[in-house]
Amino acid sequence: MLNRFMTYGFCFAILQLLIACGPASSENSATVEPQQTAVENSDQPATEAKTLILAFGDSLYAGYGLAPNEGFAPELQKALNETGQDVRVHNAGVSGDTTAAGLRRMDFVLDSLNRKPDLVLLGLGGNDLLRGLKPSETRANMEAMVQKLSDRGIPVMLTGMLAPPNLGKEFSDQFNIIYPALAKKYEADLYPFFMDGVVGRADLILPDGIHPNAEGIDVIVERIAPSVELALQG
Repeated sequence: MLNRFMTYGFCFAILQLLIACGPASSENSATVEPQQTAVENSDQPATEAKTLILAFGDSLYAGYGLAPNEGFAPELQKALNETGQDVRVHNAGVSGDTTAAGLRRMDFVLDSLNRKPDLVLLGLGGNDLLRGLKPSETRANMEAMVQKLSDRGIPVMLTGMLAPPNLGKEFSDQFNIIYPALAKKYEADLYPFFMDGVVGRADLILPDGIHPNAEGIDVIVERIAPSVELALQG
């Protein structure tokens, strides 16, 4: 476990570019107006899939630096379809998003869909770490988003982040409990660390040293897909 956290710490030590990939570095400028969100209204399929998954996150979800068909959402959809499931994964990832920015745009994204999602994958928090936001603020924003989904009767799977050890034990303890605590409180599914299997692997990371390349996305999807399948089964 110690080795794993050291590896994650190395990853976060170079994650400053997650912010650089976003709209700007200040919290105020992280506000995402409706027209800037990754809502895929222009390519709705003629026949809607039986199951709709909303992938709601930051640049790791958005497919930063990849071809349109190489990102997390399309690759997860492909993997699930190959198992015989009629699933569409809607990409609502926005680079640079903090949990606060995600909270501000969540209602708009949900209301823009032509139906209620069968599952929301919620992956935010990395940019909160990089901006030094208090874990209590991150937790409050994450809980507000989970509560919104709960109020709408939408199941959620949290895809967690982990604080680097160099931020100190107290900070790490407060941050790392956010995702498992919310999963327990709201009876949500939990995938503990989105970048599991990719962190520390230069062959799976883009030249920026941060974001997964196409092969890295394949590893992430291979690992997370079984958990998504279980979540869809309720």
